[in-house]
This record gives sequence, structure tokens and C-alpha cells, in this order.
Amino acid sequence: MATQPLAGSLHTTLHRQGRHIRPDAILTQVALVFLSLLFMVPFFWLITTSLKFDAQLFVWPPVWIPVPPNWDNYVQGLTFFPFLAYLRNTLTICLLAVVGAVFSTSMIAYGLARIPWPGRNVLFVIILGTMMLPGQVTIIPLFIIFKHLGWINTYKPLIVPHFFIGAFYVFLLRQFLMTIPTELSDAARIDGANELGIFLKVILPLVRPALATIGLFQFLNSWNDFLGPLIYLTDSDRYTLSLGLAMFKGQYGSYWGQMMAVTTVMTIPIIILFFFTQRTFIQGITLTGIKG
Repeated sequence: MATQPLAGSLHTTLHRQGRHIRPDAILTQVALVFLSLLFMVPFFWLITTSLKFDAQLFVWPPVWIPVPPNWDNYVQGLTFFPFLAYLRNTLTICLLAVVGAVFSTSMIAYGLARIPWPGRNVLFVIILGTMMLPGQVTIIPLFIIFKHLGWINTYKPLIVPHFFIGAFYVFLLRQFLMTIPTELSDAARIDGANELGIFLKVILPLVRPALATIGLFQFLNSWNDFLGPLIYLTDSDRYTLSLGLAMFKGQYGSYWGQMMAVTTVMTIPIIILFFFTQRTFIQGITLTGIKG
């Protein structure tokens, strides 16, 4: 049969290239494919639900692929609230929060990892200890502080705190900085560079993967943040996309199709961003010591 020469040719090619396909490798690939498909089911359900008519939402057995698709959900969902204005508000908060997180974390982590001074390890332990404090505990004290500062109904409570370090980001970047040889800093000092010059010209170019990871984490956190804007923003013109999604669920009913359509639109930029930055993101994670 024609398949036998083809199989023989494939076996000969693999043998010449020194490649041997082991059964455990095949099982591993099959398991990874199965798990990938399993994790894609919620996203597939999100997309199909965004294309369903109301009569197809809660029927049994469920409708996996709606025929015909209801594209009006996207039109009605994107016009239900000022989507472009809320998108602009969300991007403003995200970008400024990323700048604040990267700016503050890089300097604090550098001071804790590369500059020897008494008590730096104690301070690092205290910073890590703040990670054990639930965020819900600090909601009321922070709200009182921001109220006395006159920051309620502004973006400052959602942006300014990120300029004063995050404990997890400091830990992430400090672990990365500890892997950089100190001989590089010593050589720069011999050449006459001060501490600021070493930080800007020697260290920062080497920690770009870790900084990109921190920026991506912060962007995702600010993009998906619902509680912060809900507490501090009172004017609907300042709302973010997360608050806009809450408008689809009212007291007497919910617009599930339109909500899923807008959620799909909000998810697509995150997926695109991850695909463009996945190499840097994975490199930053594997080189910071978090891999265990």
C-alpha cells in the first residue's frame, strides 16, 4: 500500500536525524493538548454565549454553537454605555500604574539587592510581611486617608499608590538582581561611575525581562480591577470598563448576551498582549527564582 513506503520514509528520516520518538513523550504531548483544550472551554463558552439569542442562554441541553449567530449583541453591548470613553479611562489608569510600579520597584529592589547597608534584610522581611495582610483590611483606612486628601472621584487612589512599591514586585525584581554578578558593578565603579550611573547604564538594561513581567502583571491587575474604581469613583464619566460591565446586570434582569460580548472584546487585547510579550514574560519568570 501507499502508506507503507510513506511510513518507512518517515522512519528513515527520523532515524537519520537522530530523533527517537519515545512513548512517554507522546503521552506528555497528548496530555498537554487535552489540558489546553480543557482550559479553553470557558473562553469558547464566553464567545458562543456572546452570539446567542436570549432564548438560547439557559436551555438544556446547552447550545454550544448558535445558528444563526446574533451579532447584534456586540452592537448593542458596545453602545449600551460609552465604551470608548471607558476604554480611555481604563488605559489611562493602566499605563500610569505600570509606570509607577516599574519606577518605584526598580529603585527599591536595587537598593535591597545591590547596595549593602545595615538593616536591609530586616526591611525586606517587613516588606514581604505586608503581603500577608489581606487587602480588605486596608480598604477603610485607605478610603479615609484619600477622602481627607480630596482624592475621592479622581484617578489618584488608583495610580499614586503604585509609585510607592508593591511587595510582590519588589520580591520578584530583587530575586532577579541577586543573579547579576557584582563584578559588573565593581567594574563600573573602577571606571568612575557613581551608584546612579551603575543603576541606569548597567543594571536596568539587564533587568528588562523582569521589568516587562512587572509591567504586564500591573497592567492586568489594573485592567481587571473592579473594587478600586467602585469604591473611589462616583462620577459615571470617570468609570472604567469593569464598572461598565456591571451596568448590564440590573435589579430586574440582566443582559447576558451583551455582557458576554463586551467581555469578549475586553479579553481580546489581553490575549494579544500576552502573545506579543510571552517570550519576555516567561524569561522574566524563569530567571527571578520564582520557578522554585
